[in-house]
Amino acid sequence: MAVRGLIIFSVLLSSLVASCYGSGLFKDLANTLTVSTTPTGKVFLRAGKDQITVTWGLNRNVSKLDSSAYKQVEVKLCFLAESQVDRPWRKTEDELARDKTCQFLVVKKDFTSSSDSFTYTVKKDVPTAHYFVRAYVRDGPDGKQLAYGQTTGLDLSVKSISGRSASIDIAASIFSAFSVLSLAFFFYLEKKKAKRAT
Repeated sequence: MAVRGLIIFSVLLSSLVASCYGSGLFKDLANTLTVSTTPTGKVFLRAGKDQITVTWGLNRNVSKLDSSAYKQVEVKLCFLAESQVDRPWRKTEDELARDKTCQFLVVKKDFTSSSDSFTYTVKKDVPTAHYFVRAYVRDGPDGKQLAYGQTTGLDLSVKSISGRSASIDIAASIFSAFSVLSLAFFFYLEKKKAKRAT
């Protein structure tokens, strides 16, 4: 009896959470935004150094567009399909709560009906991959996603920081040589000590 009550409670709780936080489907979102970047096309960016300017606004080609519920815009870097191959942690899912396509926030700000833009410096923790840019609009701060827009024909190729530099390579070489020389020196001392003992 208690187990059945627990199951019913968990089902009700999960449906309540889903309804409150808008765990909808991507295919149900309206494509009502236009998103573009400068530069365009195939762009090579270095993490921690290079910048792109992202511009978004309402798609004026959509008829009878009601944007009164649009309160917040959230722009993200998203993995292109080629950067998702054999990487389930980047997998595209239609269920928005499970989707891992767009993991890197560019900007989150209040929505305005006129075009808006933001200049973004690629963060140091963005991994090497190919990206596009997608913008979501929500019905409030961190509310339900209502619509989206994304770049087309854009391939942002980000080269991440490897963590290695010339100074680290030189220091590693010096310490490696020192350890080999130390080992040889102590081996020589042990041999010499063994000869004296006999």
